[in-house]
Amino acid sequence: MRFSVNIPNFGDFADPRNVATVAAAAEQAGWDGLFVWDHVLHRRHQGRPFGDPWMLLTAAALATSRIRLGTLLTPVPRYRPQQLARQVATLDHLSGGRAIFAAGLGGPLDDEYRSFGDPAEPRVLAERLDEGLELLGRFWSGEPVDHHGRHYEVRDVTLVPATVQQPRPPVWIGGFWPRRAPMRRAARWDGAVPLFETARHGHPPDVTEVRELVGYVREHRTTGAERPFEFVLGGATPLHPARAKDVVGPLHDAGATWWDERQLQTGPDLDRLPPVLRRIEAGPPVI
Repeated sequence: MRFSVNIPNFGDFADPRNVATVAAAAEQAGWDGLFVWDHVLHRRHQGRPFGDPWMLLTAAALATSRIRLGTLLTPVPRYRPQQLARQVATLDHLSGGRAIFAAGLGGPLDDEYRSFGDPAEPRVLAERLDEGLELLGRFWSGEPVDHHGRHYEVRDVTLVPATVQQPRPPVWIGGFWPRRAPMRRAARWDGAVPLFETARHGHPPDVTEVRELVGYVREHRTTGAERPFEFVLGGATPLHPARAKDVVGPLHDAGATWWDERQLQTGPDLDRLPPVLRRIEAGPPVI
């Protein structure tokens, strides 16, 4: 099982230098990944400074040599696919092939879409997500792309360099369980990053629900079976190793392959550097 640290892209972490500090500390303490949020507007946190996640991850890549880096998660419908393809490919090159791309609709939908005059109907966003993901995979190949779809058009475009990781960086898909459509989408890619309607943010999910989700995704996984598939769960663990094992161990047994530590995301310290560093330096859970 692998372990990652999860931080927002606002507050103290709007500063790339602070994110570089966090990334270096995570690598030193034995964590396997660092993931940042991807928001341009979240009115619940209005008044805090926000940073661009790809600039933050650039700083993290320059400060590390081993840990995996990415967003959790990027709202693909909010981006132009060609712009996003360039950003991810650049990060993958800078990090020596350590980028992971996690995708979804994002939210809050009113904040991230309607505030800027963009459509926010979930059906339309889901269409843009699927079409955008298809384009990203083709752009990352470095091969010529022609595409005429419902939402995007590309005419004889080749984006080089291709990503270091081929055929692409790992693509993880987020969504709420027990909603089935996002997990069917995840089954077509490389990983699932579920949130659970029965577990508030920062709280570990119920083991029975995790088993149901893992079984459902495996049942619908028909393509790319030769590639590793990740089940990424998250929440907060106690600092005491034995107590942390009691939280994570049953989830690992139920099929989880990554634990994403969200220790401080249920309180006022979620965007403050000092308490996040203290948790990181304590190291990942031991199972």
